[in-house]
Amino acid sequence: MDLVAPAGKAITALHLGAGALTLARYIQATRPGSEQHAVELERELLDFVLQKLPMPDGTRLETHIGDARETLAELPADLEFDVVILDIFSGPEAPAHIASQEFYEEAAARLRPDGVLIVNVGDEAALTLVRSQTAAMRRAMPDVAAFAESGMFAGRYPGNIILVGTRRPWPADWTAELLARGPHPAAVLSGVDLDRLSGS
Repeated sequence: MDLVAPAGKAITALHLGAGALTLARYIQATRPGSEQHAVELERELLDFVLQKLPMPDGTRLETHIGDARETLAELPADLEFDVVILDIFSGPEAPAHIASQEFYEEAAARLRPDGVLIVNVGDEAALTLVRSQTAAMRRAMPDVAAFAESGMFAGRYPGNIILVGTRRPWPADWTAELLARGPHPAAVLSGVDLDRLSGS
């Protein structure tokens, strides 16, 4: 999110899986004036979060209750995003209608030319879900990279790997930027280095 536009510039973001709205708060803090949409399946969770942790004054956030894929299709056709963030995977079992090439194609179609699709994949050590989602994203988008603490790619333990899909070739300077920011040690896999995850 820090790399998709110059520092401080407002962006348009879509959060599929609202959680505690942590990333929405981060965008508001670092990019005031950004337009954001958050989709959450559980109304009670979203109500609880907003009651206990209200968004900062001035936040432009529209919340939606419903399924991520269905809600994506219902958003205005002319609404495009700089960032689409999917954060609903928490293990090897994932909703089939979302963990698919077709869904990633639909999400990518809502991105601006320089936009990114960010997918947080929580998985077991075998990385079964990470592998399937890497392959699906690579079929749906021009380029994909994976970012995580380096031990995750060795399949040593369960954890999270971030997949980032772009509508243009992966910028080499993004790799250096992400590695510098941590966690340490971290790894970014792109191009042929990503083949071992996607089976390409």
